Amino acid sequence: MIDNLALGLSHGLMMLAAFLLLKRPDLDREPSPHDTAATKRKATEKPRRDA
Repeated sequence: MIDNLALGLSHGLMMLAAFLLLKRPDLDREPSPHDTAATKRKATEKPRRDA
């Protein structure tokens, strides 16, 4: 029983980590060499959530 629990928990956490990594907004954005420093920084930073 403990073996199944340990396997389920570890695999569930790995699936959660993979899902969260694939959901990142900067995953599909790769700045080109011709972009300025401001646009490179903008492509990699998190969007702000203003209240």
